[in-house]
Amino acid sequence: MKRMFVFVAVIALSLFVSGPLLAQSSPQIGTWKLNITKSKFANTQAPTSETRTLEAQGDSVKYTFEGVDGDGSHFAWGFTTNYDGKDVAISGTGAPNGADAEAITRVDANTFKSAMKKGGKVVQRTTALVSHDGKVTTLTTKGTNAQGQPVTSTTVFDKQ
Repeated sequence: MKRMFVFVAVIALSLFVSGPLLAQSSPQIGTWKLNITKSKFANTQAPTSETRTLEAQGDSVKYTFEGVDGDGSHFAWGFTTNYDGKDVAISGTGAPNGADAEAITRVDANTFKSAMKKGGKVVQRTTALVSHDGKVTTLTTKGTNAQGQPVTSTTVFDKQ
């Protein structure tokens, strides 16, 4: 009876400790390269290259974006989020539509929704979907550019 109690206690403790870790894991963690041939851009200039790097940092995830826009200018920007839907500041240069903040929520294990903001106003909404095999992320984006014109894109990233 004592062995059974110890066994049950060890199992319960293992589940209690691992539960939060599993809840915070994200299939997006890793380095992702833009697959320009599978991506589509409407009313916006396509980048010539882009790398997305997502790193786990405790309960948070650090996003870093780096690449070259279609006009040849370099961009490098990022932020750290908890997927709680709260605005976090964007640092660096070249964030889409001049955004200065982003808020991300996790819809399910493989789906994330974000709102990029400039001066508190939403300038872009994105849904990120990670494939079930974890090898491809597709971002569906709608927003407005600096001139107030609608822009849309479907960008495909391959895990490296």
